[in-house]
Amino acid sequence: MATQTRLMTTGSIKKHLICFAFPIFLGGLLQQLYQTTDSVVVGNFVSTQALAAISSVGSLTMLIIGLFQGLSVGAGVVISTAFGEGNYDSVTKAVHTTVALGIINSILLTIIGYTFTPTILMWMKTPPEVFSDAQAYIQIFFLGISSLIMYNTASGILQAVGDSKNPLYFLIISALLNIVLDLVFVLGFGMGIEGTAYATIIAQSISAILSFRLLFRTKDVIRVRIKDVRIYRGYFGKTVRLGIPSGIQNSVTSFANVIVQSSINLFGPAAMAAHGSYNRIQGFAFIPITAFALAITTFTGQNLGARQRDRVREGARFGIIFAMALAQLVGLSLMLFGGQVMTIFTRDSEIIRLGVQKGSIAGWFFWALALSHTMTGVLRGAGKSIVPMTVMLSIWCVLRIIFIKVGLALFFDIRVVFWAHPVTWTISSTIFIIYYFTADWMERGDD
Repeated sequence: MATQTRLMTTGSIKKHLICFAFPIFLGGLLQQLYQTTDSVVVGNFVSTQALAAISSVGSLTMLIIGLFQGLSVGAGVVISTAFGEGNYDSVTKAVHTTVALGIINSILLTIIGYTFTPTILMWMKTPPEVFSDAQAYIQIFFLGISSLIMYNTASGILQAVGDSKNPLYFLIISALLNIVLDLVFVLGFGMGIEGTAYATIIAQSISAILSFRLLFRTKDVIRVRIKDVRIYRGYFGKTVRLGIPSGIQNSVTSFANVIVQSSINLFGPAAMAAHGSYNRIQGFAFIPITAFALAITTFTGQNLGARQRDRVREGARFGIIFAMALAQLVGLSLMLFGGQVMTIFTRDSEIIRLGVQKGSIAGWFFWALALSHTMTGVLRGAGKSIVPMTVMLSIWCVLRIIFIKVGLALFFDIRVVFWAHPVTWTISSTIFIIYYFTADWMERGDD
């Protein structure tokens, strides 16, 4: 299998973005399906407490890995810009620096995640009846976190040069394997929630191995040679300058979501299960958003590297509007059919009621979620990663936490927590629109 690089500096903008985003969309769909399978299997064949446990740890995992994933984002911008410039020596050095960072991150995250999980679960006020299941799941997950990091590292390298198809192929294999192993470990071996965690890390390991097998064997400029894997000083600096703000943004957003989760936990296991199950469903709205955000980041980086400013602006406009339309379509669909979809996870009427209530609030605002994420993709591709970091830190973290804490102090109602996301999505989108039309965000430079 060969790499399938795509230079986006000439030709149809819409075709480039759609052809690049579509495999990422399919990959995201598969990933969401197999993550949802974990919850479906646990909710139907283990227990409500186990479903609540697996639902409660999603924000925690993103909190811990967010900073490290940001470095991959920064690396992707460095690689895509050099690729657009035609500077292949820079591409090679950036690729090997990215792999070295992935290895370092894997070691650090395994240690940090496994060690501090119990403390963080206590801080999140995880109820005693789900604590042991949550701890078991998350600690197994972190023992295999290196497979996830290295797959994301490899797919980030491939996507930076326009290859979004091979990561999809590897993800298909991983997704199917994860579903099969879920059923074998939980139904066949009776391993409970631990079985889903083992299924996840085994499937992720296969996708990481296949990705690096391609990078080791390809004839293209992104070929990885073990002897060349090290930190190249200049490229490390660029990656950190672009990646740390992205990582901070990911982490603080996830930190705010941990606060959201801890607030949900106050309302008991049924609320936890409803919140987590609905988030699995809502994840399908993130798929077109993520696909076009990644496509726009690569497109912007390559075209600014080639000094094609008009193409950048046209591509940004199309990608943002298209992602908003797709996301809102999903949001409206979930509002109409959320109750039926919730029955996939559980037959508990209270869990279903709370999930539908959350969907009836959030579903109107998916356009704002899409606008904020795709605008972030544009600015990251332009090397302006501090701008989205600042917006997300102030709105999605600080304001969201204040909204929840003050709101619950005044009205102890779970709907206060449900409204926190739509309100902050809308405010951040307004700020991004103002910045987009008033600032010269295409001026190159590291913020």
